[in-house]
Amino acid sequence: MMASGPPMAIAPIDQVRAVLDYATSAIEPGKILMGMSLYGYDWPLPYEKGRTRASGVSNNAAQNLAIAEKAPIIWDVKSASPYFEYMVAGVQHRVWFDDAQSAAIKLALVDEYQLRGVSVWVLGNEFPQLWYLLKDGYTIRKV
Repeated sequence: MMASGPPMAIAPIDQVRAVLDYATSAIEPGKILMGMSLYGYDWPLPYEKGRTRASGVSNNAAQNLAIAEKAPIIWDVKSASPYFEYMVAGVQHRVWFDDAQSAAIKLALVDEYQLRGVSVWVLGNEFPQLWYLLKDGYTIRKV
């Protein structure tokens, strides 16, 4: 999994809200499942449009990488998402991913917009905290 766009949050909260605002204007909210991604991206810096590609990373692997690199995780208020930076072989990297806090903020939108629920993709990339958030607030069904 690779990304060719600029380093940024995977699903910034303002963009998630914009999609939900549009979707709920056209479709009954109770029929909508909000999608949640279970991956992040690791970008080498500096970013050069058309040349720089990010590598996919699971959210759990991103958190483990931050620990291994002793990189502080930074909370971006505007996107409601965490990221961190680290250096390897003289190349600076920025990793955007979701954690329990960003997932909880997105999950709160299900109730706010009165959606049917959530769907997640790239199963196998989930982080343990996500299952606690889902189990405590929702009925989980595999469809």
